[in-house]
Amino acid sequence: MTLITPFALWTFLLSLLKTGYSNYSVDQCNWKGSGLSLEPGSVEQIFLHCAEGDVEWLYPVGALRLSLSPRLPSGPASSTTRGNFGRITACIKPAENFRGAQIYLEQGAELQLLVRDRQGDEEEEGAEPKVHCFSRMAGERVALFIQSTLQRDISRRIAAFKYDLRGDWSSGALLPQQAERACRPCNDTEVLMAVCTSDFVVRGHIRSVIHDREHQESVVNVGTTKIYRQKYTLFHPIGKYGKSFGEVRTFLKCGVKQGVGSFIFTGHIHFGEAWLGCAPRYKDFKRIYEAAKETHENQCEIESD
Repeated sequence: MTLITPFALWTFLLSLLKTGYSNYSVDQCNWKGSGLSLEPGSVEQIFLHCAEGDVEWLYPVGALRLSLSPRLPSGPASSTTRGNFGRITACIKPAENFRGAQIYLEQGAELQLLVRDRQGDEEEEGAEPKVHCFSRMAGERVALFIQSTLQRDISRRIAAFKYDLRGDWSSGALLPQQAERACRPCNDTEVLMAVCTSDFVVRGHIRSVIHDREHQESVVNVGTTKIYRQKYTLFHPIGKYGKSFGEVRTFLKCGVKQGVGSFIFTGHIHFGEAWLGCAPRYKDFKRIYEAAKETHENQCEIESD
């Protein structure tokens, strides 16, 4: 763990006295701005209120302080999940051309280095950017400090990254970093919650499984017979028979194999990729859903055969 020295931290705190508030994101999810509009030594405050988005800082000069505060989800399951809401997991993924700045996480009175300037680092040149994740309790602020680095020529420097924040409301849609829970079968309550709160819910079968040992991932090729919900177009129709196909990722350690039968696939979108959450066999899902419906314990309505 890399932390800023007390002297540097004091300098940072003093610089907040000259904070600017000029560039607010219009959609509250994404921000794009230029360091050329900042005065030397100033810190611009940015407030974003979405679970995911993009930040692009052209010609980094001075510093940015980014506050992330996603709104709680709305929908039929929100009243139940709000009571269990306890932790936020945030992830930062720098762009391949990330240059000219470093990203720090505010940790109380200290700053922890998350992303360093890739300029001039031979190991980082051409390498796939690493995803950096951290957790916060509900009610705790998530704040990042993006500090420009000294450059003779800033004309080609762009500090761009994506962010993704999730919480316990997505209990059926795990982040890739939550390895300790990813391979455990979902219980009945988790299955019901997953079909109501996941980014995608589809019925289908496993066409093939590709194991990527370099990234410690398994890519499951899914053919769908019914799409209940998808936040983005993850499963694309191919041919004239009404079926759609797409890929879902999970951990290599889970040992996913190609199997016969119909499944309900649920999960979460993480930086544009579909990650597997609960995936019960369809017959088991139908049994769980019908039992909950009879006792009025289902959190949302979903069509079943």
